[in-house]
Amino acid sequence: MPVTHAASVVVLDARTGQVLYQKNADEHRPAASTQKLLTALIVAETGNLTQPVTVDVSDTWAEPVKLNIQPGETYRRCDLLQVMLIHSVNDVARCLARDNAGSIEAFADKMNRKAAELGMSESHFVNPNGLPIPDQYSTARDMSKVAFAAYHSSVIRSIVCQKEVYFQYTDGRVRKFDNTNHVLLKYALCNGMKTGYTDAAGHCLISSASNGSRDVISVVLGDNGYVWKDSYALLEWGLAGGASGRIGAAN
Repeated sequence: MPVTHAASVVVLDARTGQVLYQKNADEHRPAASTQKLLTALIVAETGNLTQPVTVDVSDTWAEPVKLNIQPGETYRRCDLLQVMLIHSVNDVARCLARDNAGSIEAFADKMNRKAAELGMSESHFVNPNGLPIPDQYSTARDMSKVAFAAYHSSVIRSIVCQKEVYFQYTDGRVRKFDNTNHVLLKYALCNGMKTGYTDAAGHCLISSASNGSRDVISVVLGDNGYVWKDSYALLEWGLAGGASGRIGAAN
């Protein structure tokens, strides 16, 4: 079993949901932008992804990573969903949430209902982007549950595997955005999922990989300075031997 520097870890068999390894899996922690997977899952399951979304002024109240969409501009939901997952932009998460539920508060209620439906009993969400806010937390085990659901969403899977995306603004400008997941960029067997970072949460990464015969998901929370190396090692372990059914625990 690889030695990791993360505060909390779960490695999951992505086909069955079986936990293969856990470390402080039930410790309450901020999940940072990895919780955008839950935001994306709700938006994807609601559907109508080719429909237009008009940006509201409240959507722009987010820092520090922003797409800088402006009030009154109109974009397709699928294009916003794609750039949110690949480049982790916080204003787009607010835009999609407000469009989906009418307000950030109403969307947070949706997030918590969906979390309960997925069996995430140790989580509470207040915003769609994972920026620090009181009374928002999750656990590695709970985040593995939303990751498992996202892995089985064809919409999300088709997005998070992309290494880059081109986004066209309403004025015709086109920008290229690289995926923030460095494991995806450097490890051929990695096929997604989502990064996260805040000062409070530290470096976080939910990553997935497949070698054709095995599929695994790694959840790493609070891994300062080693998140790419640790996640790669966990995926390799899961594909090579951890997915054979042996369960480890370090709590």
